Amino acid sequence: MSDTLNREAFVPAAGAVTMFTTGWCGYCKRLKTQMDRAGVTYTEVNIEETPGTAELVAAVNGGNQTVPTLMFPDGSTATNPSLAEVQSRL
Repeated sequence: MSDTLNREAFVPAAGAVTMFTTGWCGYCKRLKTQMDRAGVTYTEVNIEETPGTAELVAAVNGGNQTVPTLMFPDGSTATNPSLAEVQSRL
């Protein structure tokens, strides 16, 4: 597995999330706005611009490149979670 597909490379620090997005995703924009307002720290990774990340997202979503997909400090993921779910998992 290449470094770009290495899940561990995208595991965020404690208290933060990695958010896999696309430039056109309305759900991503909404969740980013909500997380900004709530003070949730995140790193955005556009799967259309970062090599290997579309495959990583597909691997954790049963073959689908569904965004937003968030990765948590424990390495777990959530697809299109609510702000409440994000906060409860941090």
